Amino acid sequence: MNTVSFDYTGTRVLVTGGTSGIGHAVAAAFAGSGAEVTVTGTRASAGDYDDVGLGAFTYKQCQLSDTDSIDALLDSLGDLDILINNAGGPYPGGLNEWDPAGYTASITQNLLGPMRLTVGCHDRLKASTVAGGSSVVSVVSMSAFRSAMFVPGYGSSKHGLIALTMNLARLWAGDGIRVNAVAPGLINTRMTAAAMDIPQVMDVEIGFHTPLGRPGTPEDLHGAVLFLCSRSASYITGTSVAVDGGYLTV
Repeated sequence: MNTVSFDYTGTRVLVTGGTSGIGHAVAAAFAGSGAEVTVTGTRASAGDYDDVGLGAFTYKQCQLSDTDSIDALLDSLGDLDILINNAGGPYPGGLNEWDPAGYTASITQNLLGPMRLTVGCHDRLKASTVAGGSSVVSVVSMSAFRSAMFVPGYGSSKHGLIALTMNLARLWAGDGIRVNAVAPGLINTRMTAAAMDIPQVMDVEIGFHTPLGRPGTPEDLHGAVLFLCSRSASYITGTSVAVDGGYLTV
């Protein structure tokens, strides 16, 4: 078969926002490759998610807009080889991102939170002895490269994550930590479900902006993420890999 497999046996992985969508698919792929996977969500316990399977993971609560919650997560962590910054989304708290309060809330959740968590994981990642070096991979967005008029805070935060990725890659290179990002196109998840139901949106986003002619699935992302964290990618750091069906070519 035309497939690639990875062996992450014994590797310790943290995936934020691993209870659904892209995060869940990435966490499942790591677990299926032998990794010990911890996922975060905003609810009190894994039992509060009765619509997804979390049995293969360790679950921890974390709200990225709350510094105390991030610090509590950091205090609870053991050894770590890979950090996947996936949690986040537009319209935090239902706020309008063109309102300064909504813009600030989006930046706080989608950029400042991941930055605090990532920097807080430095010593654990530096201590890792995993082949190819430890890794950070952040999930960014096409809104980092193209205007997204309804979610300016979200787009700004994702662009900021790309800048953070490049700077941390350079800062931490001597510590054996590689830092990269993946940039999804329109992916069929719970977060994008509302847009998927609007024909006018899909006509533009898929009919015009996506040469491959279909929305992506969460499973379309995990191959790129697992590759970037593998020994095969040991000479790759500071880059953002588009997984977008050709979106950036239009």
